[in-house]
Amino acid sequence: MRADVHQVADGTYLVHGSHTNWVILAEGDAVTLVDTGYPGDRERLLASLAEVGSSPGAIAAVLITHAHNDHLGSAEFLRATYGTPVYLHEAEVPHARREFLHQVSLGTVLRNGWRPGVLPWAVHALRSGGTMHNPVTAPEPFPATGPLDLPGRPVPVHTPGHTDGHCAYHVPGTGVLISGDALVSGHATSRVEGPQLLPDMFHHERPRAVASLDVLAELEGELLLPGHGPVHRGPLRDAAHRARERAL
Repeated sequence: MRADVHQVADGTYLVHGSHTNWVILAEGDAVTLVDTGYPGDRERLLASLAEVGSSPGAIAAVLITHAHNDHLGSAEFLRATYGTPVYLHEAEVPHARREFLHQVSLGTVLRNGWRPGVLPWAVHALRSGGTMHNPVTAPEPFPATGPLDLPGRPVPVHTPGHTDGHCAYHVPGTGVLISGDALVSGHATSRVEGPQLLPDMFHHERPRAVASLDVLAELEGELLLPGHGPVHRGPLRDAAHRARERAL
């Protein structure tokens, strides 16, 4: 299965999975993998690594923005098969172990089924493993504060609201923000294009998700790589402000 890989900066690749993106930060054949798509995206994930000249065994670490199955999909597979460490914010570690689940409920999805795109999105999520029990057995909190000693030197940025431990990753060297679901540029259930929050039903605490946009607005850079939607080019500050305006 061919991966939809886009090089957006030196050593930086945005990959579009079936409904969710992941990012590869490469130095030589070693890479940092940020998110992993749905469980059903595994073939695409492996193909994307090959396309950038890497392999699963060359992944220095998997960084997870948050522990929903459409981002966590192959993290345990990589950890168990290749010994790859899986890092998250400390507040998201128990979520990845499935000690609890901050995720939109089936009842909420059904109540919103009249909205454009919701039912097709839900069918895809079910078929791709979005509701399967898929914990990471031994997730780890970040080993240090500040830039991580990994390809790309990404800096975790705590952006709670979508989940308690949601983290974006800032790459100052290339002006890249890997924003996960804290700030997206599109979604199967949204009729809006460009910087935005996900629809309300997806956030564990929407007011905190809105407040986290102010954190992202303080970051320097011109490349937004979201968890959903295409790459967005332009000042990160403007993208965060636009999403906040739309959320109010």
